[in-house]
Amino acid sequence: MRGFLASSIGVTCAAALALPLTLPAAAAPATAMASAQAAQPTSGARSAPPAAAPDLPGSTESLPLAPATRDRTLGAAPEQGLTRADVHRFSLVGVTWTDPDTELRGRVQVRTRATGTGEWSGWQDVDTHNEDHGADPGTAERDSGHVHGSTAPLWVGDSDGVDVRVRADPGATRTVGNQPSPLPTGLHLELVDPGAEPPAAGARPTARRAALPLAATELPALSREATEREAVTMYGRAQPYIGPRPRIITRSGWGADEKLREKGFVYTKKVKAAFVHHTASGNNYSCSQAPSVIRGIYRYHVESSGWRDIGYNFLVDKCGTIYEGRAGGVAKPVMGAHTLGFNTDSMGIAVLGTFGTAKPSSAAVTAIARLAAWKLGLYGVNPRGKTYLKSGGGNLYRKGKNVRLNVISGHRDGFATECPGRQLYGKLGSARSTSARFQGR
Repeated sequence: MRGFLASSIGVTCAAALALPLTLPAAAAPATAMASAQAAQPTSGARSAPPAAAPDLPGSTESLPLAPATRDRTLGAAPEQGLTRADVHRFSLVGVTWTDPDTELRGRVQVRTRATGTGEWSGWQDVDTHNEDHGADPGTAERDSGHVHGSTAPLWVGDSDGVDVRVRADPGATRTVGNQPSPLPTGLHLELVDPGAEPPAAGARPTARRAALPLAATELPALSREATEREAVTMYGRAQPYIGPRPRIITRSGWGADEKLREKGFVYTKKVKAAFVHHTASGNNYSCSQAPSVIRGIYRYHVESSGWRDIGYNFLVDKCGTIYEGRAGGVAKPVMGAHTLGFNTDSMGIAVLGTFGTAKPSSAAVTAIARLAAWKLGLYGVNPRGKTYLKSGGGNLYRKGKNVRLNVISGHRDGFATECPGRQLYGKLGSARSTSARFQGR
């Protein structure tokens, strides 16, 4: 592997920038990058999640749900639930079940008690349609035996009490063995504490980061000329249209505990398309809380859903800040777990929030365009163009079918889902045009 890509100011960020001359297409072992991203494999067992490093606090508490007394306000649908006022502090919640191929046909609602004030929130809906995310069928990640079915995670803020109810839709009964089962088996409530905030990017290193170079927390934005020089350094030439590299907060910058994820990385051959998502985790976060939200999603994807790492390749907050997602190098074709059936030769960009009715910020849409212009430009791809991807299997396209898609597509273009929400999906045309303009087209 060639040397690590350096920024124009001469600072190397080994954990995020390494670009191979020949892009691997299969699983690759950890290389020199592992020195900055040391990790141990996770077992995926909900009863004993991997322990966080002492200086990177955070936790996941998994609680089994139980049949609940029917509430006349909820109708006659079978229900499971849980009420606990003695849980560890948490800020993000979700519900998981045993079989990832089983759909939760019903409604999940939670209310939480705020730490400090003791006030309970109103009931909030949790997005149950998370089966459209995840690793492709037949991949090692999907077939690991650790993967669970799961709802989307919901950010609720610092809390120490919880009430959850899961109600099956009328007519949702399925048969498990010889018994009718309206809800998936093995329902658990997942309470995620993302841990304390890491130092802000660019802040003076603390003892916890003393061994890391200051620039490891972020990759600074580069001019078009500097971006092209980097490409020439690594490939011997630059593609004719590459957008300037935007500022990217690295995994170190948002405080990823690298002991949680699996060791090593998986790559595909190239990046031909970008799928845009929303995290469906709600919009009740401040930009300063975005690293905590991402750490919560990371723990939920790994410890609760059983994935090898966070599913998205990149995340964007409402202020337009871009964050590195799945480990393996921001410029590499890292295989994610974001669009079931289309994770090969694509990248996933998730905007923190829920955008069915709420509009995404213009800063977030512009960040999508900037990121796509740079990353797609490295592979010679026009953001306004079309491309073909081979389906790995899903509910829209059979496995093996070549599907013609927009280079910048919404999640719903590859899988029947509401993601990325009607409002964000409606902004993708603008993102394509803006991204192409950043490339100089």
